[in-house]
Amino acid sequence: MKITKRRLLEGGAAAIATSLFAPGAWAQRTGGDAAWPTKPVRILVGFPAGASPDLAARAIAEPLSKILRQPVTVENKPGASGNLVAAEVAKATDDHTIGALINGNLTIAKLLNPSLGFDPEKDFAPIGLIGTAPLVLVVSGAATGKSAADLLLWVRNLGSAGKYGTPGVGTVGHLGMELLKSRAAITAQHKPYTGNPQVIAGILAGEIQLALLPPGLAMPHVKSGKLKAIGVTSPERSPLVNELPTIRDADVRGADLEIWTALAAPASMKPAAVTRLNAALVEVISSPEVSGELLKTGWQAQPGSPDALAKRMRADTTRLGGVIIMKGIHSEA
Repeated sequence: MKITKRRLLEGGAAAIATSLFAPGAWAQRTGGDAAWPTKPVRILVGFPAGASPDLAARAIAEPLSKILRQPVTVENKPGASGNLVAAEVAKATDDHTIGALINGNLTIAKLLNPSLGFDPEKDFAPIGLIGTAPLVLVVSGAATGKSAADLLLWVRNLGSAGKYGTPGVGTVGHLGMELLKSRAAITAQHKPYTGNPQVIAGILAGEIQLALLPPGLAMPHVKSGKLKAIGVTSPERSPLVNELPTIRDADVRGADLEIWTALAAPASMKPAAVTRLNAALVEVISSPEVSGELLKTGWQAQPGSPDALAKRMRADTTRLGGVIIMKGIHSEA
């Protein structure tokens, strides 16, 4: 078998992911306090009120408080794409502070910026996923063609004169698009913006021609005809946007990607507390009321174990870590 640069780099990312998130690593810890929690539980969110991770945290906070029989509060501390909050959660020692963190915080953050004040390998105890969502590959409404195949051909024909927008270097939108480019013979160049609303404005103004966007932001413009959707990046069609095919349906393989929000605790949290939190979280997001609320705010509920979250962390670190290494991407966030 020929050893290519791509295979070598992806293998390196896989090795990193394996070392970072060995299955059941935290489950081997012992001890705990069956009486937990003994005081209010804080969920820290590294984004402003009304942002997607904030909405997910607020959807589960009150139901969690009923099960845990303690107040569960949500505190917003925006900054550095959630990494400031991730660092605070990692250092928390009160056994009652957790974070609603996005996939970037729990997977690739350290690969993008080795000087960060936390390390996913050592500093977190995964609790469980809250919800997942695909990204939607959109192009300018001026793109010719109607089918996904026709629209992809239009993008390919732009060559390197084409531009794609993202909310910043090292974001999932950036890494996801570089992954997609490598799988779909696209050569469009990166233009970073300060946020997804600015990305959309850039497409509408003709500054860029394509982007990966969350469904809630993309679909109003798709339905109005200002943007055209090629498909979603999830392996299967998403209940968030049932009407859209997957990019797999356009014969683009190996570019599956979802964004997600999960609960994570400091590595120092007692195992009994982590176990109870996971059980409570699974009960909450499995309920029709909360899963329905999550769907309204752009998340598909994903109840599961800490091991399931760790598996997701490893997979994302491998997939996107390969892109980071291959493209030499660095971020100061």
